[in-house]
Amino acid sequence: MAEEVGPTPVADLPMEVYRWLQSLDLSLRVRNIRRDFSNGYLLANVFSHYYPRDIATHNFINGSSIPAKMSNWHHLQQVKRKLLLPKHLVDGTLHCKPGAAEALVLFSYGLLTGRIVKQPSRTDWDFTDRAYQRQLPLHARATASRTLKNNIRNSELLAEPGQQNMQRKVQALLLDHEQQRREERSLFPGRFDIKPTMRELAIRLR
Repeated sequence: MAEEVGPTPVADLPMEVYRWLQSLDLSLRVRNIRRDFSNGYLLANVFSHYYPRDIATHNFINGSSIPAKMSNWHHLQQVKRKLLLPKHLVDGTLHCKPGAAEALVLFSYGLLTGRIVKQPSRTDWDFTDRAYQRQLPLHARATASRTLKNNIRNSELLAEPGQQNMQRKVQALLLDHEQQRREERSLFPGRFDIKPTMRELAIRLR
C-alpha cells in the first residue's frame, strides 16, 4: 500500500510551541513534524531535558525502520515516571498519520510546561483523510479501495502482523466510506441517477 498519499500537511503548531522546541537545543533540527517525530527519538530528546535521570538519549535509535521506531516508543513509555502518552497519538505519530505528531507535541508541551494550550479533544483525534475527502468535489473523492490505500500505511502492516487488529481498521474505514456514500446519494440524488419512489412522488393530502 502507498506510504504517502494526498497533500503533504503543513505543521500547524502555535509559535510559542515552536519557540519552546527551539529553546531545548535538540540534537536534531525540526524540519518536518510528521517525519521527524515518527521514530520517537526526537521526543525522547525533549523529555530528556526535563527528566535526564530517567531518559538517556543514548538508549534510543535515530532510525527509520519499524523495529527501531517501535523500540523507541516502547522504551519511552516504560520510563519510571510513567509519561502516560496517549496510545492513539503515539500510534498515529509512529505511522506518520496527518495531524498526529502535531497533537502529540501539543500534548507533551502541556504535560511538561503546565501551560494551557489548545489541544484536540479525543473526538478530534481522527487521523484519516476524511476531512480532506469532504473538501473534494464528488467526482474526485476516493473509492473504497483508494480509501484503504490512503489510510493504511505500509508501516502498519509491518507493525501489526496480526489479522484481527487490521481487520478492525479495514472494517471501520469501509463503514465510514459507506456512510459517506449514503450521505452523498441523499444530498445529490441527480448525480447518482436516483429516481424518486412512488411514495415520494405522491401528493400528500393533509
